[in-house]
Amino acid sequence: MSSIGTGYDLSVTTFSPDGRVFQIEYAAKAVDNSGTVIGIKCKDGIVLGVEKLIPSKMMLPGSNRRIHSVHRHSGMAVAGLAADGRQIVARAKAEANNYDSTYGEPIPVKELADRVASYVHLCTLYW
Repeated sequence: MSSIGTGYDLSVTTFSPDGRVFQIEYAAKAVDNSGTVIGIKCKDGIVLGVEKLIPSKMMLPGSNRRIHSVHRHSGMAVAGLAADGRQIVARAKAEANNYDSTYGEPIPVKELADRVASYVHLCTLYW
């Protein structure tokens, strides 16, 4: 049963008659269509790697970065739409800076991951 174009894809809180949330499926498809992102945990730290996508001739070289520094001790790699990734990175940077200014120490990675996950979840619920 296809519900595309019948209004079930206008909100992240609207289920189609067959129980699907199309906005979530669209986001998953954007991630599937982007390049591969890999993170490896080592005893000395981590290694982040991304698949280099063939850029459009209309894009400036280096304008579509997918590995970002969040704070002096943390970074993140993003998959999916570049604009969405930049927004999530901006939120992660704000959370890291807020924690640092409040507690005087870098944010633990688990805490940063929890805060970013909550932000993404809230966007899913209330967008």
